[in-house]
Amino acid sequence: MYKFSIVIPTWNNLPHLQLMIASLRKNSHFKNQLIVFVNEGKDGTATWLKEQSDVEFLSSDKNVGICVAVNACRTLVKSDYIVYFNDDMYVCPDWDYEIHREIEKIGHDKFILSSTLIEPYPVDNPSYVSVVKDFGDSITTFKERDLLDSFRSLHKEDWSGSSWPPTIVSTRVWDIVGGYSIEFSPGMYSDPDFSMKLWKYGVRIFKGVGASKIYHFQSKSTNRVKKNRGNAMFMLKWGMSVRDFYNNYLQMGQPYRRELKEQQSTDDFFGKLKRAYKAFRS
Repeated sequence: MYKFSIVIPTWNNLPHLQLMIASLRKNSHFKNQLIVFVNEGKDGTATWLKEQSDVEFLSSDKNVGICVAVNACRTLVKSDYIVYFNDDMYVCPDWDYEIHREIEKIGHDKFILSSTLIEPYPVDNPSYVSVVKDFGDSITTFKERDLLDSFRSLHKEDWSGSSWPPTIVSTRVWDIVGGYSIEFSPGMYSDPDFSMKLWKYGVRIFKGVGASKIYHFQSKSTNRVKKNRGNAMFMLKWGMSVRDFYNNYLQMGQPYRRELKEQQSTDDFFGKLKRAYKAFRS
């Protein structure tokens, strides 16, 4: 029985995917299921995956985006927990053991957890959570040995607001909320939408685990995609902005203290609804 089912959408990013899978093989504590969705695959990704006996994969001859990809991978899942990764990541040793320990402490499956990212560059967002330490921003500049020697000393306390990959939810809860919403394809703002669906179901544990570390090369695939107008879509669908949801509901970026409580939106709903509508019309 697998401990976790790891879902990785990829889009013509074979060198990073190979590094990602190598790190999962080398640095995971448990035997986990590896599932890849190949978007387009013009770089030989599918051919390489056929040679990997421990990786299951699905593919599309065009880029169908994140939402369709992760939902398709659900059909192959064989464990109680789904972990969604980007393909431009590298897992540090025992990342999954720390997640398992947290799940054991929680004692139920109404949660969403995240590992903590280590990234080479700061992000201009006060709510964004990562440890900034440059171990390289590409395959050729990656300082793997330095990362493995020092990642445990890069302390980060548990934080509130888990919403972006890598995320861990139970397969049962995933099925109840229906996975990722394909109207957000190719994927921009699909993360807060998924989190809102969890919130509506009653999930109140949105927790980043400080001891579980993942190195992130920072959007080697998403920088290439034509982006959808996800922020406006979120407003039209849920009646509040992503910023309001992240800051006032999920308390994103704040130290984790306890399960979250019910909140009321502070947004000027009708004013922002008009702006969202105008954004779609333009």
